[in-house]
Amino acid sequence: MGGTPAETPQASVMVDLIISLDGYASAEGWPGWWGLEGPEYLAWLDQEAERNYTFLLGANTYRLMSGMSDEAAAGGSGFSEEEGASLTGLAAVPKVVFSSTLQEPLTWPNSELVRGDAVEAVRTMKLSGDRPMSTLGSLSLCRSLLAAGLVDRFRLVVFPVITGRTGRERIYDGYPDVALQLVHSRTFDGRLQLLEYIPTVLDGPPGASRT
Repeated sequence: MGGTPAETPQASVMVDLIISLDGYASAEGWPGWWGLEGPEYLAWLDQEAERNYTFLLGANTYRLMSGMSDEAAAGGSGFSEEEGASLTGLAAVPKVVFSSTLQEPLTWPNSELVRGDAVEAVRTMKLSGDRPMSTLGSLSLCRSLLAAGLVDRFRLVVFPVITGRTGRERIYDGYPDVALQLVHSRTFDGRLQLLEYIPTVLDGPPGASRT
């Protein structure tokens, strides 16, 4: 039979971030998740970990999250039961770590080290794979993937705090202009807002003259 050949399926890439209302990823002196995680949100995190994502992360996030996961698995007292279960579960999820400083073998289970250019590696993974990918922290990696046009979904969970004095890690610094089409939203525990968008990277403001 004739017809147009089917396109080769591509794996999707999602940037997935938690953020304060004023655009920070964390704040000095505040607990994780700004102390506002609740049972609905934590249950959703567990469900997301089971959705066959491959997580993409950089060296700093790897060191932080693998340490927290190990501590939670050892019964560390700094986590609630729900937090501990969520962190421990990350060990079973496939992870790709982009770093020129980490050494193999990586100790966090199911972690693959990639030393080359992260953008080109993810571009190849999109073309050759069929498993969806999602970032885990790693703000500079998120920015680079978005600027390269590789991001299919841009998802935020907005925490209702303003940390203008103590906020750390401004998320949007260095971003290009991006148009966002809202495709999904949800409220967790009556206070956290999930917002999921299709992003389109812009050359500049819409309607601006080009020379």
